[in-house]
Formats: sequence, C-alpha cells, structure tokens
Amino acid sequence: MKRCIMMVTGILFIGICVGAYRLSAFGVDAFTCMNLGISGFLHMTFGTWQLIMNAGILVVVFFTVRQCIGAGTIVNMIGVGYLADFICWLFQEALQVEMTLPLRVIALLTGCIFAGLGVSFYMVAEMGIAPYDSVALIIEKATHERIAFQYARVISDVTVVIVGVVFCLLSGGDLWLIIGIGTICNACFNGPLIQFFRVHVAQPILEGRKKE
Repeated sequence: MKRCIMMVTGILFIGICVGAYRLSAFGVDAFTCMNLGISGFLHMTFGTWQLIMNAGILVVVFFTVRQCIGAGTIVNMIGVGYLADFICWLFQEALQVEMTLPLRVIALLTGCIFAGLGVSFYMVAEMGIAPYDSVALIIEKATHERIAFQYARVISDVTVVIVGVVFCLLSGGDLWLIIGIGTICNACFNGPLIQFFRVHVAQPILEGRKKE
C-alpha cells in the first residue's frame, strides 16, 4: 500500500510539475518541450500526443528494460498530460489567475522541485515508471553503466529539447512558451535532482516501510 501511495504521489507531483512549468511561461520541462512542439505542429492536444509518444517509447522499453513497466507506467502515460492540461485550464480559464512575475517565479521553482521529487518517488516505488523516464536507464544499460543515470538523463533531456524546438519552429509557434530558463534548468539539473531525491527522500521512506 505504501509503495502504491508513493507511486500515485510521484505521478501527481509530475502532473503538477508540467502544469507549473507551462504556467510559468519560462519554458517547460524537456519532455514536455518536445511534446508541445510536436503536438502544435500536428494541431493535436498536448495530452493526446503525449499519450501517443509514451506508447511508442513503451515498445522500446518492453524490449530493453522490461522491468520498468508496471501499473505506474500506465497511470503516468494516461494521467500526466491530461492533469497538466487540467491545471492550466483551472488557472488560466476557470480562475483566470493573472500570472504576475512573482507567481511565474513561484511556478518555475515549483516545477523544478516537483520534477525531481515526483520521478524519484515513483522510481523507488518500483511499480513501473513512465516510458520516457526509462530512456536514461536504457542509455545506462547500453553503455554498461559507463554513463551514469544522472548523466544519461541530461543527454536524453537535451536531445528532446532540440526536437521540440525544431517542431515548434516548423509550426510557426511561439518558441518562448516552450523553451526558456526553466527548460535549461530542467534539462541540465533534473537528472542530478532525481538522484538526490531518490537517495535522500524516497529511499529512506521505503526503508522506513521495510523496518516496520
């Protein structure tokens, strides 16, 4: 039950993270950057395209790091994109909150913290992780751990940011809505943050369960 709660909480944190990044208008996280760029190019909702992209990556995960697939994988694939859409709708349409500079900064910091915290929670829960979060593990495995997880994550994050920028430019979209200081911070520091929260927050919680 505790592992299940950790998994759901982690995915909830990721949904909040993506929504917060989008509200900050300082740029979104790396994977969202790519999906917003491609979904805008295809004139498709973000949540729907993210689900399609995750399904495609899941096929690769199945043949490489199959142990990463579980209930959390499915919940993440379906829930994060639509949860982020809902958060943006709630603040922008329903509540019509004016995102002043202080609120944008708060949203950016919220996105940065919740990104690393959320991924660490559902990775440690070992009930399945999002297909994209498995990419760094695939790189780590393919290089026989010569590239550690945190650095593999930076490689994958920088790559998808480039893809997102290309598709956004092709669609004529507003590039600064998907890339900015928030994107750079996420692409460069999310891997180390995930590793930090795994060791110092998520793992101690799980070990507390074992001691009980």
